[in-house]
Amino acid sequence: MKGVIMAGGEGTRLRPLTSCIPKPMVPIVNRPIMEHIINLLKGHNIEKIAVTMCYLPNVITEYFGSGESLGVELKYYLEEVPLGTGGSVLNAEDFLTETFVVISGDALTDIDLQKAILFHKNKGAQATLVLKREAIPLEFGIVIIDDNGKIVKFLEKPGWGEVFSDTINTGIYILEPEVLKYYKKGENFDFSKDLFPKLLEDNIPMYGYVVNESEYWNDIGDLKAYRQTHLDILDQKVNLKIPGREVSPGIFIGEDTILPQNVKLIPPVIIGNSCVLKNDVTLDAYTILGDDCEVGENTIISRGILWDKCHIGKSNDLRGIIFCDNVKTEGNVQVSEASIVGTACKIESGTIIKTDIKIWPYKTIKKNRVISRNIVWGTIGTKNLFGSKGITGEINFDITPEYATLLGSAFGNLCKKNSNVVVSSNGSKASNLIKDCIAAGLLSSGLNVVDIEKALTPMSRFAIIFYKAVGGIHVSQHFFNPHYMRLEIFNENGGNLDKKLEKKVENLILKEDFRRGSADYIGDKIKVENFTSLYIQNNMMMIKDTEKIKEANFKVMIASPSSYEISIFHSFLQMLGCSIEFKYFTDKPGNINDYKLDISNAVKSGYFDLGVVLNGGGEKMILIDEKGNPLSREQFTLFASYLSLRSGVCKNIIVPNTATSKVESLAEKHGAFVTRTKSSVSDVINNLLDSAAPADGNMLQYQLHFDALASLGRIFSFLCQHKTSLNKVIDELPNFHINKLEMSCDFESRGKVISELIKRNINKELELVEGIKFNTNEGWSLILPDADKPVFNIFSEGYTEEYAQELSIDISERLKELIGLND
Repeated sequence: MKGVIMAGGEGTRLRPLTSCIPKPMVPIVNRPIMEHIINLLKGHNIEKIAVTMCYLPNVITEYFGSGESLGVELKYYLEEVPLGTGGSVLNAEDFLTETFVVISGDALTDIDLQKAILFHKNKGAQATLVLKREAIPLEFGIVIIDDNGKIVKFLEKPGWGEVFSDTINTGIYILEPEVLKYYKKGENFDFSKDLFPKLLEDNIPMYGYVVNESEYWNDIGDLKAYRQTHLDILDQKVNLKIPGREVSPGIFIGEDTILPQNVKLIPPVIIGNSCVLKNDVTLDAYTILGDDCEVGENTIISRGILWDKCHIGKSNDLRGIIFCDNVKTEGNVQVSEASIVGTACKIESGTIIKTDIKIWPYKTIKKNRVISRNIVWGTIGTKNLFGSKGITGEINFDITPEYATLLGSAFGNLCKKNSNVVVSSNGSKASNLIKDCIAAGLLSSGLNVVDIEKALTPMSRFAIIFYKAVGGIHVSQHFFNPHYMRLEIFNENGGNLDKKLEKKVENLILKEDFRRGSADYIGDKIKVENFTSLYIQNNMMMIKDTEKIKEANFKVMIASPSSYEISIFHSFLQMLGCSIEFKYFTDKPGNINDYKLDISNAVKSGYFDLGVVLNGGGEKMILIDEKGNPLSREQFTLFASYLSLRSGVCKNIIVPNTATSKVESLAEKHGAFVTRTKSSVSDVINNLLDSAAPADGNMLQYQLHFDALASLGRIFSFLCQHKTSLNKVIDELPNFHINKLEMSCDFESRGKVISELIKRNINKELELVEGIKFNTNEGWSLILPDADKPVFNIFSEGYTEEYAQELSIDISERLKELIGLND
């Protein structure tokens, strides 16, 4: 049996730890991660090992050499260009002459490989994937297996709506050489995304081996995981030999280390070889010193990880820190929780480094400084920068001017030089500040900025098309919580960025490896005054029968938290000859639903043709008919689908998974079909805009759902063409009954609950596109894990309101039982 270690990882999310070394060389208890992997392979009699490399390969080869010192035989294979996980292994084609184990060089594990190999042989498998149960599996590839262990489905880094199992792909594979026949050496392909789906499609024997719960595996993908791995080792959760001699329970000391009698060591503690600790040093629990470290008098280190050759001055107070190799501090330095100092930095006396600060390598911090932001490199290092719709954070805390500039630079680096990018804001002081900082980052990356200044979100999307831009960024301060702000990044169609591009933006912010040029490299900035007029005129041009609308003299009541939004709607509706009454809410309620009752009563008593409650951003609205009846979100989806079908230009109705099945009934009557998307707003918008043209059905549907101003114009046009009223159109819609429930479930349990629910209902008619959908003759139920909150959202539709409620209760009872089992 041979082994292949994939050691090409760059470790972007581990920066600044990986600024000078590749990810497999990051030390875990004073030894590179890859050394622990080699020892694992050798312990299972796998001594011929290929190592695939890409990033900083010399660091690996210089440390390990031939492998002789570890009792193995290493053969190195270098990727000149990245080849993907599968391509990197196939690059070692001449080595792959028998069954081999593939293992990542940047995950720590003590998995019993011999058991997995035996499983592979007994099943007669061509490929076996080693799987582990994970409570929160979002950052991993999920693998679904049947009762015999045979793989039936893959999901690569799913959203909560796609978590159908809690068995994740560890990146450890046992393969026969024949499975690589689909590709040629030098081709770029991944195991999970490319090869394994092909094997599944061709019914090649492929199995999943689920490891024992007690066996350890941790993907050291970010700084939190790096710290946690050390805690787990010191808590003896990993079957791993800790270097050094255990001089007392939980205290490990290396060779030639000097400790005076008045040193205080609180276990567990690891001290490397040839270290010197001076008088009155305290090493508190969970502290690790690398080799050749020196710690000065009266210094306290608590939960610290120090790599080799760190020299710490007198009277330092270091808590929860990571110091890379060759860091030097002078006297009276304080470094707080979760801060990281890169290789060969010097911190002069009296310096205070605040919580969660990252300092990149080779920096000198002058004496008596207070460091409260990252030095030179990145400001936000979170695992998931993007939420369900853009980036949201607290102004001047999460979203700072410095961070906004980085974001502009990161997005600019994804775009071709000299391309146009639109920027806009909702006009508040804070949003204008952040917008201008984003523009600075874009300009420095060689892009041209089209600043349409104050805008609604649909205006920004429209401007991207109008100016043939490659994308745009819109900044809006929250109306109902003014301390918070949202940044939305759009693609060339005006839609939201997909997950792949979001991840690229995140990685660029972490790396800050931006292209830069001389002064003449900087892009141009164009300020567009009164883009509002262009937006209104464009919507006027798209409306049929404007004269009939003017003759109808619709009486409309509109409410909004935004005076700017009200001014735009006022101009537009005046051009359509409407009589308008506006209500501007200055008390800033919790959300637009809080306006609903007031406006409903006002519409009913004032004999208005309709009422509209806006959200301040120009996208969403609550529509109220002349009798004061507000349309729910589900009703409006059906209403918009009906208008689109009656227009005659829509043959494909696009709705989210949560929409009523009556949409299909309407589509069938009009000779059309229905495409259901995932339920997130971004997925629906992107499906509509990716192929939308100004006159086609997708654009009509987009405007009805996500451009409130255009939607009103389209509705007025429909009412005039068909000589009807809003209430009469709503009466033409088929009745439906949808019930919604929430069920609390912590994030850690959700994967297990979903997996068990699928197992218990494997013989029933299930849809697993997003969440779990149970279909019956009388209705359906959909279970969607919430993307942001620790809850399951349950949607049920039945032939009566009572039956819909019954379906929801039945599902909630099943979930309650499973959640109870996992408590």
